[in-house]
Amino acid sequence: MSFIFRRPFAASSPTLKQFTKPSAILRSFHSSPSKGSFNSSFNARPAVNAQSLLKSNALRNSFRRGYQQPSYQPANTASQGNLTQRLLYGAVLVGGTIVATNLIFNRETREDGGMPQYEREYLNQTFMHTGLGIGIIGVAARALHTNGWSYRLMSANPWLVVGVSLAASIGTMYGTFRTHPDNYVQKYALWTAFNVTQAAILAPLMFANPAILARAGLYTVGMMGSIAFVGATAKQEKYLYLGGPLLAGVALVAISGFAPLVLPATAVRTLAWTENIWLYGGLAVFGGFTLYDVQKILHHARMSERGMVRKDVVNESVSLELDFINIFVRFVQILSMRNNKR
Repeated sequence: MSFIFRRPFAASSPTLKQFTKPSAILRSFHSSPSKGSFNSSFNARPAVNAQSLLKSNALRNSFRRGYQQPSYQPANTASQGNLTQRLLYGAVLVGGTIVATNLIFNRETREDGGMPQYEREYLNQTFMHTGLGIGIIGVAARALHTNGWSYRLMSANPWLVVGVSLAASIGTMYGTFRTHPDNYVQKYALWTAFNVTQAAILAPLMFANPAILARAGLYTVGMMGSIAFVGATAKQEKYLYLGGPLLAGVALVAISGFAPLVLPATAVRTLAWTENIWLYGGLAVFGGFTLYDVQKILHHARMSERGMVRKDVVNESVSLELDFINIFVRFVQILSMRNNKR
């Protein structure tokens, strides 16, 4: 049930609305002079003197030489220094987040001598599939955006987009879940179709500044990495109780994501509140889902080691992919809003 709420709102209307629709300006000239007036005006033009033509060409060439040649610009050391400073700031931010999260939420660590080898392998394989899925989404989204898919998607009816994306996402996702792990071809085909579906929905994000996308990706990796570290080193099943509260929270975030499609544009204060719930409440909810999913993956690893369930890292990676997408989209919108205020 939680997947139904988590999937449709990875790229909801507030994110898509911040990118403007391309408009084409068409100009046509319908009032053309008659044939006779055109010939008369053409014949009435004075003859061009060769000497004046040479003078004008010389003047034009001197203008080009004097003003249009690019001048030498030395390397901007200040911009390079700012880039190094930003990279150091990002590294300190990610490292500090990991340490702070570990100190606050992970005061009670595992008492069974650390993570067993089978849990480590199961978690590593899940992370590998998650990274591969995110890579497929990024490459496919870039390809679709280059081919003009983003323009067609943003010009379509928003309710139609929501309905089709719901059907495609839930259909491919549950098809992946229901396929047996031993059926590799069908399993990975449906998983790839799920990733391509997410790419088709997220393609309009390519309108954003590449620097903003890179920063949002760095922040998402830092946030999920720190939370995953806490979940992996905490006591067994310590955070599995969060499933119910997180489901209620994601339902509230989902309702706030539909608000711009239902509320009138005059309800400015209400729309501002719903946008804050969708942005910052969504970050908190999907950060909690990351913690819950990591502990759930380790719980499934122990169950598969005992022969109670089948080992299925593809299904586990889908949950982390959804967490990554929802956190990444919100970071992109937050950074874009801050950039526009400058």
